[in-house]
Amino acid sequence: MNTLICPSPQQFPNLHISDAGLSSTTPVNAINELGEQQPVALVGERPLTIYLDKYEIVTLMTIGTHPELLTIGYLINQGLLDSLEQVRIVQVDWETESVAVVTNTPDADRRSLLEKRTITTGCGQGTVFGSMMDKIRSIQVQQQQFKQSDCYTLLRNIREYNQVYKEAGAVHGCALCQNGEILMFVEDVGRHNAVDAIAGYMLLEIIDGSDKVFYTTGRLTSEMVIKVSQMQIPLLLSRSGATQMGLDVARQAGVTLISRAKGKAFQVLNGSENIEFDAKPERAGTERTRVGQYVKSNLAVD
Repeated sequence: MNTLICPSPQQFPNLHISDAGLSSTTPVNAINELGEQQPVALVGERPLTIYLDKYEIVTLMTIGTHPELLTIGYLINQGLLDSLEQVRIVQVDWETESVAVVTNTPDADRRSLLEKRTITTGCGQGTVFGSMMDKIRSIQVQQQQFKQSDCYTLLRNIREYNQVYKEAGAVHGCALCQNGEILMFVEDVGRHNAVDAIAGYMLLEIIDGSDKVFYTTGRLTSEMVIKVSQMQIPLLLSRSGATQMGLDVARQAGVTLISRAKGKAFQVLNGSENIEFDAKPERAGTERTRVGQYVKSNLAVD
């Protein structure tokens, strides 16, 4: 929907807000650890550029379920608005991926508040999304073959890291890997800080990413896939899930994308043809059935 509504007419009689919430998930097919197709749901991810009285404020990456509430909350929390009484229109347009906020009293002083902006370590927020998307259109990652067994080795080895998380929590971890071995591991309060630190390390040490694997504890969002693509790393692996736009960017750049990698389980969202399934685990329930049959057999003999 994209209609205008008027909430709480008694308190805000002149406030008109669009109703443009999106569905939270999109169904796609993945390839699981058994090499079988499996339906999964990906979280939506869309850029939403906020304009306040025609002045561009920021581009937020959002699931898109409550874009109007997100916009109002952001502007007030950032001190760009003092109260809701100042707002006349909040209009979301997903065709242009933008939201226009019109106030009753455009304030030229707000411009000074935008001169010093700090993008926090919170996930999914940034002002450089547009330029990054322009850049990714010219990036194509070289395809590589990877063994399922090496992915399992990586997941075992990664347990020796995450020291800050084990001690205090509140951080994300990223690792540069090769053949299941951890070449560098970085923890930070934001996953994007961690991946940027590894990118800097690769540049300083002149490390070629074309035969490497990138591991992250965080979600596989579009920005994460873009950064790994810029590093020319062909496989991105996470214990967490992916967003729909993260998958779209991976398909465009040719990045093999693996999500939900824990224990022996994982989901290949893109590039399953690049995975050699050399260590398929037993199907869930096989071991339990075998034990049950063994017990029943022994009871029958007795």
